Amino acid sequence: MRCVTSIAAMRAAIRTAARDLPPLLAVPRTTMPGRAAFQARAAEGLPFIVTGLVDRWPLCTVTRDVLRERFGDVPVRARVGDYIGTAFAPDRAMQDMTLRAYLDLVAAGTEALPPYVGNLEIAALNGMCHWPGYFSKMGPPRFWLGPAGTVTPLHCDYDDNIFAQALGTKRIFLAPPHHDEFLYTREANPVLHGSPFDPESPDYDRYPLARQAAIVECTVSPGEMLYVPAGWYHQVRALTFSLSVNRWARALPLALKDDPALRRPD
Repeated sequence: MRCVTSIAAMRAAIRTAARDLPPLLAVPRTTMPGRAAFQARAAEGLPFIVTGLVDRWPLCTVTRDVLRERFGDVPVRARVGDYIGTAFAPDRAMQDMTLRAYLDLVAAGTEALPPYVGNLEIAALNGMCHWPGYFSKMGPPRFWLGPAGTVTPLHCDYDDNIFAQALGTKRIFLAPPHHDEFLYTREANPVLHGSPFDPESPDYDRYPLARQAAIVECTVSPGEMLYVPAGWYHQVRALTFSLSVNRWARALPLALKDDPALRRPD
């Protein structure tokens, strides 16, 4: 993790801080805050949706036809097969193809679980995104493209995350960091923890502790941006054909309020 003395200590601090959070009954919306206002709100440690920002991006004018005509030759890598069941395995099935071939594949609709272009850098689309300066340092944009039914199962990342919805609609379930004790989580890598529990189809016989998890659902519409604080569990499903893009911050999470005990000297 960037700029921190210890990943394990930072994870523990996030979980400890989350225990003091008020219950989140619904994910609130706010209109395009400036940097200071965004950081002050994010320091509260709760997710929220920003409106009036992403809808100004050229990326929001993109359609499937535009993707095919202007970007069809761009190489992509699609998740194929049971990428939900293998989401947190050391490896998963992937298939390299052009964007045009991917669009043809999903249009054919022959797979029970639609192939998913997920967490992929697509440099050709970067110039169509106008990111706000909410963070001093962020990782590269990561694109998520696919039809209705593509899913990223329940997991958490230990970076602050801004997730922009350009095309289509997604349903997202969120749970606070300290409720990992109810979600049967396991480590995929030091900054990614996954859960086998599915909040869309809960199996409480198999995962009885999950009844205690405070899971909230929200819908992110075109032109909106969701802030997901570091450590928050989230599951994402495309309700329609969808194009999303996110960036992870590369710094101490804002909810930890720049704790000097966790910050590594530069």
